[in-house]
Amino acid sequence: MMLDGFQHKICDLNGVKIAYSEREESKGKAPLLLLHGFPQNRFMWSRIAPILAEHFHVICADLRGYGGSSKPKGVAEYSFRKMGRDQLGLMTSLGFDRFHLIGHDRGARTAHRMALDATDRIKSLTVMDITPTYFLLDALKSEVARAYYHWFFLAQPSPFPETLIAADADYYFESCLLGWGGSTLEQFDQRALDAYRKTWRDPATIEAMCNDYRAALDYDFDLDQRDLSRQLDLPALVMWGAGGAMDKAFDLPETWRARLKRFECSTIAGGHFFPDIHPKDTAAALLCFLKPLSDY
Repeated sequence: MMLDGFQHKICDLNGVKIAYSEREESKGKAPLLLLHGFPQNRFMWSRIAPILAEHFHVICADLRGYGGSSKPKGVAEYSFRKMGRDQLGLMTSLGFDRFHLIGHDRGARTAHRMALDATDRIKSLTVMDITPTYFLLDALKSEVARAYYHWFFLAQPSPFPETLIAADADYYFESCLLGWGGSTLEQFDQRALDAYRKTWRDPATIEAMCNDYRAALDYDFDLDQRDLSRQLDLPALVMWGAGGAMDKAFDLPETWRARLKRFECSTIAGGHFFPDIHPKDTAAALLCFLKPLSDY
């Protein structure tokens, strides 16, 4: 099992089970929740979480639909708001009213929604390699549409994408890992890859991930639009992968300027999956931001 030194648990939130890992020995330190992206699970943090756990009480959780968490039926079950409520419920169950929050990819979108919906509970927000959801979809650029075609492929009506992906799930999802920044499979932690493959081969996970992207178009775009006038006032860090699709297509700080009142920026080599490719550099950048806030 990955995430060495962490205990692996399940939290039951009124029938929705959220799988998570925490290092109980770090209790008493400031809580820090890590949320993964597509097409991964909480084990993407296996080489980062132990470093952060020297300073924080780290919890790594699977989003609903991913990894070991529940995979409810229906597109409406996969809005970032519902995903975020799961994670807020998890942290409540662990006794944390306020906590630091880091998300990559879909986890970052969930984290942004959590900060909008429960601002008073978030000590700091770190978003990795995303632009705001409404901004990405409303101002869709041709180069982004080409690189991030999966947003629209996965959002097609069931069972079209599910059927095609299931024909060779490893081939499809590995093409995603390699498509947004030029990484190679050899650069990923091989145990992490095994953990990703184990879950993405599950038809229920494939369906859930498609519903995640369907919900982005059907629900999250409108939810984000309603909050366009809101600027979060909390310590924030915007990170992105040098050479990735987001880096090439956008001025990332500018896309967040209207959404975050005070934020820092950090760029890591390795494209979209820089936490997998350069975990030590990623952890160092996170600690540079987080350590001054440990008592915040």
